[in-house]
Amino acid sequence: MWSWVLHRITGVAIFFFLLVHILDSVVLNFGPDAYDRVIGTYKNPVLGLGEAALVAAIVFHALNGIRIILIDLWSKGTRYQRAMFWIVVILWAVLMAGFLPVHLHNAFTEGQ
Repeated sequence: MWSWVLHRITGVAIFFFLLVHILDSVVLNFGPDAYDRVIGTYKNPVLGLGEAALVAAIVFHALNGIRIILIDLWSKGTRYQRAMFWIVVILWAVLMAGFLPVHLHNAFTEGQ
């Protein structure tokens, strides 16, 4: 059940990110200076945390999507769905452990 819930939550979060991304790209129509001002607002530690959350959501959503495909297409997928969930969690944790220190260091020290 948690896999299902997290997959939906991360999917909605990614959708809203894409919506914001499209909207900030529309600012290009108002000129490069307007775009640079909008992008400049993204360079703060709070949004650095948001970027980390976005990457965490994308990585989980992608790994869990592969697990769902395996459950649907592999004849033994339903038998191993719980084990595959824990594999997804472990892979997600390993990938995030490699990403987060570098990203958070950059997010909190850039411009200092």
